[in-house]
Amino acid sequence: MARHIKKLFGLYLIGCVAAISILTSAAAQSENKSIQKTLQPQGLDSIGVYALRQTAPSLTGSGVKFAVICRSITYINGEPQNDYRPNTEHNCLKTSRISFCDEHEALAGLSPHSTAICSILLGEDANAFNQQLGKFYYQGAAPQAQADIYEFWHFLTNNVFQFCPPDADIVTVSIGSQFEDWWTRGIEAMAEHYGLIIVAGIGNGSNAYDPVLYPAAGANVIGVGVVDSVRTKNPATNLAHFSLAYPEHSSFGPTADGRCKPDIVAPGNLLAADFNAPNSYQPTGNWSSFSTPTVAGTIGLLVQKAKQDPNLALAVSPDGGNCVIKAILLNSATKLPYWHKGRVQKDDDHVAPLDYIQGAGMLNATGAYQQLVAGRSEPNNVSTVGWDNNLLQTEQVPESIYKITLTEPADKFITATLVWNRHYNNVYPFEPMHEKDANLRLELWAVDSNDPNNDYLLDYSDSNTDNIEHIYCRADANYTNYEIAVSYSDTSNFVTQLYGLAWKTSEAPDSDNIFWYDLNADGIVNDLDFTILSDNLITSIKSPDSCLLGDINTDGVIDVNDLRILIKHKGLEANWYTISH
Repeated sequence: MARHIKKLFGLYLIGCVAAISILTSAAAQSENKSIQKTLQPQGLDSIGVYALRQTAPSLTGSGVKFAVICRSITYINGEPQNDYRPNTEHNCLKTSRISFCDEHEALAGLSPHSTAICSILLGEDANAFNQQLGKFYYQGAAPQAQADIYEFWHFLTNNVFQFCPPDADIVTVSIGSQFEDWWTRGIEAMAEHYGLIIVAGIGNGSNAYDPVLYPAAGANVIGVGVVDSVRTKNPATNLAHFSLAYPEHSSFGPTADGRCKPDIVAPGNLLAADFNAPNSYQPTGNWSSFSTPTVAGTIGLLVQKAKQDPNLALAVSPDGGNCVIKAILLNSATKLPYWHKGRVQKDDDHVAPLDYIQGAGMLNATGAYQQLVAGRSEPNNVSTVGWDNNLLQTEQVPESIYKITLTEPADKFITATLVWNRHYNNVYPFEPMHEKDANLRLELWAVDSNDPNNDYLLDYSDSNTDNIEHIYCRADANYTNYEIAVSYSDTSNFVTQLYGLAWKTSEAPDSDNIFWYDLNADGIVNDLDFTILSDNLITSIKSPDSCLLGDINTDGVIDVNDLRILIKHKGLEANWYTISH
């Protein structure tokens, strides 16, 4: 009997240990999920940075160097007073690899603007806290990268004017001017001559009276617009969910010379370091200054990977690498509702390569990484995703053909992006060298391998002003073979031209996104959205050139048909709506 009791007790203990083990394992999994959910800033999560880091944990920006250009807040008699620095005593920047380019000059002051930017780009704090959000893990886009911080006028005087590039892989600029000037052209010249990757904020939209701002509006610069956070009463929800790029908050094209801008959009309302308190974090609001470091940081992860893999080295080559990175970034971007080339009208689909509000779409870090690691393929038969850094020449290579095969073409989209640099003189005042500029054309052909007479031009992009061409086209279900062709558009101006090309195939986009109907991004389709659509309808009639949202059925016009569709979706709620009100 005693043995029987001991045996039962032993089995009981084994059961308890097993149960504890299961509970501990479940708790650990729950804790890991909790840690994932509390990573901030959540805007980086929405574009896939944290998901990418889970897939490739070493992608932290290690071995990558940024030049961060920051403007002084105070000026006396036109002279900057050097209050431009981030607060490196903040918890999230204490261990950052930040240095300054004026270490031996007059004592410099701190800037809330640059503190927030650097925290989004480089910050890390495992024990962060906000009174409304509680505890969270704060981690910027590239926390292990190095950064040199430059005062804006210091940078213009010592680097741009003297045409001396910074010692950096990526330059990020959250400052702008509505006018092209010698220094904006100088920045473009550095991008061209040295292959620098330069990222800049496009401006804060019509509410701030900002047109597209230079240098972001420059041809060789990656111009970044703003995707607004949703508009609820719950701060945590607003920092975790993002809607669309709106003209009132994100400056839109075309530029004065007719080019498409921005190039890409990204979340702007992010939790960032408060320069006044070393353990405090505050939302930034929807500003392009803060969407810019998310893009720059994502590029930093791509540059890190390309530096580590010799097979990817051409993606960061000083000869055309900045074009490749730009092409990869734009080609992998996520099309948000209302994406359309140019304005609402459909008559500019072939000559306006990008949307005047969204650019190529919203930054997709995971997609960009997958595009990069797919590797380089030279013209001929290529896989369905890849990139190239190549040369177009008038006699030897007047056309480059990339051949892809889709085994199941139904409901597939083909995206291709072509980028090349404009040319500038390398001495002040850095005038354009139009005689060296090529005008390239991008075509997509459906090919019948059995009967060439059945080949046809499925889509093309041929802008007279842009140095970007972009195709986003549904494949023909009757064709499995396609050709992407890079050629000269203007046959009277054959000049040798480096170019970057990226291409991919993907599934048909999701058509159920609530932001087709929830025009004010509050999580529910109601009378407020009908008011916005009605106002936009009237405005589109009075001002046909306006950039407005509301063409729900994508027929090129905002009209009563769109109102009918909106009526059918009245009462529709986002999955985050109920927890926000």
